[in-house]
Amino acid sequence: MEPAWRQQGRGRGRGQGGQGERSRPPQKDRERPGAPAAPAHPARGGGGKTSAPVRPEPEQSASVQSKFEEIRKSNQAAAQRLVQSHFSSSSSDDDDDDDDGGGDGETEMKDGKRGKILASTFTTYTDQTGGDVSGLVRTGQYVSDVFQSGALTCLICIASVRRAQPVWSCCSCFSLFHIPCIQKWARDSVFLVSSVTDEDFGQRELPWPCPKCRAEYPPSATPNRYVCYCGKLQDPPDDPWLVPHSCGSICQKDLKPACGHTCLLLCHPGPCPPCPKMVSVSCMCGKAKPLPRRCSNKAWSCQQRCGKMLPCKQHTCTQPCHAGVCDPCPRVSVQKCVCGREEAERPCASPEWQCQQLCGSVLSCGNHTCEVMCHDGTCPPCPRSTSRTCPCGKTKSSLPCTEEVLPCGDTCERPLSCGKHTCSMRCHRGSCETCRQEVEKECRCGKYRKLMPCHKEYLCDSKCPKTRSCQRHQCRRKCCPSNCPPCDQSCGRTLGCRNHKCPSVCHQGSCYPCPETVEVRCVCGSSVLVVPCGRERSTKPPRCKELCRSPASCHHPSRERHRCHAGPCPPCRQPCQQPLPGCSHRCPQACHDLVLVRSQQVQLAGPWEQPSEPAFVKKALPCPPCQVPIPTSCFGEHEVSPVPCHRQGRFSCQRPCGRPLACGNHTCSRECHTVADGNQNQCEVCEEGCAKPRPPGCPHPCPLPCHRGDCPACGQMIRQRCHCKISMLYVECTKLTSADDHTKMELSSCHNQCPKELSCGHRCKELCHPGVCEEKCQQRVKVRCPCKRIKKEFPCSRSREQQCVVECDDACRDQQRKASQLKEAEQKAAQEEEQRKLQEELEAFEKRQRGRRNKKRGRREEQGGEQGQGRGWRRGLMFLLLAGAGAGLAAAAYFLLGPGP
Repeated sequence: MEPAWRQQGRGRGRGQGGQGERSRPPQKDRERPGAPAAPAHPARGGGGKTSAPVRPEPEQSASVQSKFEEIRKSNQAAAQRLVQSHFSSSSSDDDDDDDDGGGDGETEMKDGKRGKILASTFTTYTDQTGGDVSGLVRTGQYVSDVFQSGALTCLICIASVRRAQPVWSCCSCFSLFHIPCIQKWARDSVFLVSSVTDEDFGQRELPWPCPKCRAEYPPSATPNRYVCYCGKLQDPPDDPWLVPHSCGSICQKDLKPACGHTCLLLCHPGPCPPCPKMVSVSCMCGKAKPLPRRCSNKAWSCQQRCGKMLPCKQHTCTQPCHAGVCDPCPRVSVQKCVCGREEAERPCASPEWQCQQLCGSVLSCGNHTCEVMCHDGTCPPCPRSTSRTCPCGKTKSSLPCTEEVLPCGDTCERPLSCGKHTCSMRCHRGSCETCRQEVEKECRCGKYRKLMPCHKEYLCDSKCPKTRSCQRHQCRRKCCPSNCPPCDQSCGRTLGCRNHKCPSVCHQGSCYPCPETVEVRCVCGSSVLVVPCGRERSTKPPRCKELCRSPASCHHPSRERHRCHAGPCPPCRQPCQQPLPGCSHRCPQACHDLVLVRSQQVQLAGPWEQPSEPAFVKKALPCPPCQVPIPTSCFGEHEVSPVPCHRQGRFSCQRPCGRPLACGNHTCSRECHTVADGNQNQCEVCEEGCAKPRPPGCPHPCPLPCHRGDCPACGQMIRQRCHCKISMLYVECTKLTSADDHTKMELSSCHNQCPKELSCGHRCKELCHPGVCEEKCQQRVKVRCPCKRIKKEFPCSRSREQQCVVECDDACRDQQRKASQLKEAEQKAAQEEEQRKLQEELEAFEKRQRGRRNKKRGRREEQGGEQGQGRGWRRGLMFLLLAGAGAGLAAAAYFLLGPGP
């Protein structure tokens, strides 16, 4: 069979949709106008015209919503099934990844869990056998293969059988196959056989074979449901504490050979073990008393002599107690042949034998002798004494046996070998000659006719163009009568294992799975895993409990103890222990003979170039410097510290020297250094100034270098700013440090006006002083009325405290009134100007209308007169308005520009 990825969408059963297709909404629903979908492009479907969207009715909207909810739920259910099938599967590859990822403790824990499952499966059996597991070897192998990575493989699709996948087990070879794979195999097998051998195609029920052992099953036995190994439970759940695909109950299958008992194991794969029941049976010869024995091994021998009479009727069986028929007699005795003429030593097991002499006895006719080889009983009658005929069989005669029957002289007329003509010769002895008549014969394929002798077969040279039963090769047989023989060529197609070719005769349909098996061994070869051919490339080596036997790749005589594994051994972690150069110590670091080091690669020109060297290479690194601590004192003997062996010797502790200098006030501040024979001249010379305490308030150091005794009085000037922070003052340090508080305040003042501003915004009138200025401003400020015409002066502090206000008088109010009148006059003039512009536009419109002609001349003249009168009235009114506006402007100008009050 082809793998599963090649079987999708091919052959029979194409209509069975996959799991992903069942979750899609139907095409009809997805194309409905009311279904929720993306808006169509304007150029599609409608000829490029856009139309207003049709508002659906309430019933249609409800149906669309319900359909959407149904599709959403089906998609969620399909996604949930996909997640469950993904996470519940426990393929061999996943098991291998888990085992490789965990440590030894995790691997031992998983092995312990599997051991518990196997022990619970075999408990009921071992209770009957008292702990004897010798009968569980074969069954235990099948059960352990369920947990072994790569051991369970579907031979049809050459894929791993996962824990959560429905499977079917063959009753003969106990191989596991996926349910969809075995169903397709059964259908294809029956279809191919019926299409070749069944004339009434599909009418007969033909069996289908197991892909591995070729055991035949009727069509009714085609698996259509997933059951456990014992067949009691349909769709067994995936229980991590049970054997995969098992229901967990007692098997209870009838044991083979049939003994009346049933299997005591829990539901299990593979064959049932031998019966463990105890029965009371006698020995095989029946002479000894019955003893309790295992039902599966109840046949036993008492070791006494059998004593049964052998078929030779001369000797008895000398073998010890045994089952079945006694062996032939092994002895030799003198026995006569069948006719009794000769005697010879022969085995008693074959008493009858024939000599090589003819009988030679006179027959009943008295004229002839018996020509039969050595025989017993009476001789047969003389063959000439019966009624005889002439050679052609037409004339009968009863002549004595001593006379020959002569030919009758008539035409022979016996049928010739062609079956169509008779012999035309006279009655004769012997066989008739070959038919030589010229007849028109048709060739075997029926295409041509030709005159030729009757005894010859006519075969034309045309070759049959039909395809043989394999549907791959042409018949190409000369003059084929349409019954083409089966193809005799070898199939030669590559099997699913990709390693072998089909050895069968060319056939139709899929080839049988590769029958070969491959042993996948661990590195040391102790553990062996037998897998179907084709799975050795994807199957990891089995876990081996033996120790790794690979020789050490470093200078150590042996590697660290670890289990057998695939791939390179882990790095050696044993201590190096090689002697270090320059000292008597040994290297305590881990072995560094083969260490992965990043290689120095050349910069590649682009991604099309391949690196010439691997990214990491194994190199032997030199031993690091000796780090054994050696107690050593520093130069100044301040401390004794451990120093690495490779830097052994006196050292500087980085502390100050601390030896007293010549000044008597300080110590040597140099870093810890050597001093030869206590000579302190090698210490530094004191270059610091005097560090003795100064009088309170004096910030200057002593001008003398480091000295002994008291320091002189300070004669330097102190530079400081006054209280207002503007002037820089110079005060003698001695006066300042010896003065009282009042004198210090006087010495710190510049005696100028204070530059600080009060909260009112004026400058402080006092001299330079410390602290905050007093808020008593006596400067006079001006206060105006609201119209800004009248102003008065007040002291600043009074104006702020009493809030002085100046009110407007009558003159201020008259001035405000004149300003308002002038503003009104300007507004009126602007209105008149606007009326004038409107009048001009009206006159222009009337002038355009005057040039048009009406149908009735009299009416046009009457209208013209009326227009003249109206135009004169409007002109007079305009002159009056202009005169009034001029007078108003003159009056406003007089009030505004005239003398004030």
